[in-house]
Amino acid sequence: MQGGSGRSSETTGVDVHRNRTKRRATAALATAALLLLPGGTLPAAAAGLRDTATGAGLRNTATGAALRNTATGAGLRGTATGAGLRSTATGAGGVALQTLPFVTLGRSAGEATALPEHRTKPFSLLGVTWADPAKPVTGVVQVRTRASATGRWGTWQTLESDGSQPGDARGSTDPLWAGESNGVQARVVGGRALPAGLRVDLINPDARAAASPAPELGGSSKPAGSDKFARSSTVRAETVPLPTRPVPRMVTRSGWGANESIVKGSPEYTGPVQVFFVHHTATGNSYRCSQSATIVRGIQAYQVRSKGWDDIGYNFLVDKCGNVFEGRAGGVGRPVLGAHTLGFNTDASAIAVIGTYDQVGVSSAVRTAIATVAAYKLGAYGNDPAGKVVLTSGGGNLYPAGARAGLWRISGHRDAGRTDCPGDTLYSQLPSIRKIAGAAPVGLRFQHMTGAVKRGRLLYTRGAIKPLWNLVTPSALINRFEILVDGTPVLAEPGGHRTALLHLAPGGHTVTIRAEHLSGRVSTVTAEVVSDATAPVFTAGPDVTLRTGALNGTVPIRLDWAASDVNGLSSVRLLRPSAVDLGTVAHSRNGTLRPGVPATFTVAATDRSGNVTSGSVTRTPVVVSEAEAQRTGTWRTLSNPEYLGGAALGSTAAGASATWTFTGRSAALIFGRGAGSGSVRIFVDGIDAGLVDLRSTSTVYRQAAWSRSWGDNGSHTVRVEPQGPAVLDGLVYLQ
Repeated sequence: MQGGSGRSSETTGVDVHRNRTKRRATAALATAALLLLPGGTLPAAAAGLRDTATGAGLRNTATGAALRNTATGAGLRGTATGAGLRSTATGAGGVALQTLPFVTLGRSAGEATALPEHRTKPFSLLGVTWADPAKPVTGVVQVRTRASATGRWGTWQTLESDGSQPGDARGSTDPLWAGESNGVQARVVGGRALPAGLRVDLINPDARAAASPAPELGGSSKPAGSDKFARSSTVRAETVPLPTRPVPRMVTRSGWGANESIVKGSPEYTGPVQVFFVHHTATGNSYRCSQSATIVRGIQAYQVRSKGWDDIGYNFLVDKCGNVFEGRAGGVGRPVLGAHTLGFNTDASAIAVIGTYDQVGVSSAVRTAIATVAAYKLGAYGNDPAGKVVLTSGGGNLYPAGARAGLWRISGHRDAGRTDCPGDTLYSQLPSIRKIAGAAPVGLRFQHMTGAVKRGRLLYTRGAIKPLWNLVTPSALINRFEILVDGTPVLAEPGGHRTALLHLAPGGHTVTIRAEHLSGRVSTVTAEVVSDATAPVFTAGPDVTLRTGALNGTVPIRLDWAASDVNGLSSVRLLRPSAVDLGTVAHSRNGTLRPGVPATFTVAATDRSGNVTSGSVTRTPVVVSEAEAQRTGTWRTLSNPEYLGGAALGSTAAGASATWTFTGRSAALIFGRGAGSGSVRIFVDGIDAGLVDLRSTSTVYRQAAWSRSWGDNGSHTVRVEPQGPAVLDGLVYLQ
């Protein structure tokens, strides 16, 4: 600090918590009872102030005379004149600062219980200050307050003191949050040679001097200068636009109602943040989190009005629920020079946890909040929040000016000064906070890949994919996600995003999601993706041909196909005349058709990327009776209901023949078969097609015993020449 500016020029810098003392009064201690000058009404029954331990009237130790009102000379009785009560900054909402000077009453043998109960204007935060900051209070400073809502007096509470620093306007204790109050008592237990000008400073955070609204500073979604010190990434900004470094969620100065009218001067800036200090405010833990903004306003008012600083000293504050508050003005994304850690304000930032953490620790929400802000400030300059640094002191009570200090990047106040801050229990939690702040993103994984299908270890896509990823680390701790294809960055997404749209060129690729922590550490997850926009092809068919089998009201047929794809097929399906999964291995399937009824077969082949190709074929079976054949030789007509149409032709003589001529692409000959059947020779388009043995162990009728197919539709002739007993029942062909 320079003078009482609240700035830090290290040799005269302000240290909010130096050499914190925790003394408690005991009955055996002599008590220097310091009476606040009257600011309200004394008990009506009091004829004069009396020491409750001895019953004697309280007298001035210097003169022995009974204490008298300094304003009127009258003995202290009944209604006070308020001559000793001072107030400043009266505005809307009441008095911002009330000061109540102490009066030395003398010493008693017991506890200092004879101090009067003073009625005051409303306040909610208080502290004790004195004229010479170089002279400490040697005793234990205690206060108690009266609640405005109930009128009841609370218990005595001890105020902690850091010891004032050069540049402070006044010596002071740390402030105490009392809640809405309208009465106060104070005492110093066991003190000797108390400093002059002792007074109680009462702060009403809701009382504001008239001032125009101040602009919101820092903590916005994109504060001024937030990107200035961002580290370079493997994704070059000129190639892939990078999202803005995320600002931790916090209540801005405008949000908590900072009184910009009392701020002096302009913010000062330091170099890159090398260390992040953790403090506690020592204001007590009895507050509700709905009161946190009021407490922050109170701390600002106390540090500015009572201590003479330029502004609140901390860069950030966080309440016991994990709500973060912007502290000193200047922009949360910039290295604002604070007033928090004597000798180490330069190149540093600090957060104060609202409350007292000697005996109790902070919740996981608070630990995460501290870690998030620390990682945000340190990681912006490439500094590992879990690491250490050696800094040169600007001058303090632990490290003199010029001394080298080895500090954790996230340190407690006590690491840099003689103080109990941030309390024993919170200090013991700093290792876990460093771990959160400095860890790489945890649990990064793909949850789904929209537009892709997994086959074994590979994913297949037609080109466009939308990976969905997730991780365990909270979004607040993630700087950004980078999406790489074959090691080359192609996209960058904010830390709160979990998906992105990619277009992949044909071929195999490695898709990587790289999560970057605010600390700068990264984690990756990869997937092997094949991009294929080319549909499968049918190398044969689909086609329908006649096959051997019985004609029992239907005609036996066979469906044939052959499909292929460079990356493999995932399915082949018959879509009509019925839906059937044909599999990827088979290339044919038997079936039947009704004679004379056209039927369309559609087959669809799908590859692993989801590309589909389909083919259709329409065929009509036509049955021609044996009577329509051109015959030579000897044939006789056979009658039996089992024959097609109830009749067939039989022949046993050599030289007999039957010939059909038709236009089609597949044909089959129909016979009756039995144990006495012989063989027939078949000619197709005048060419000998060989013998067919018609013998059967049992008698069967309407049997397609021979078939032939051609590649296209054409005119063909089929001739049958019996070589032994034969029963000819007709011919069927496909149009």
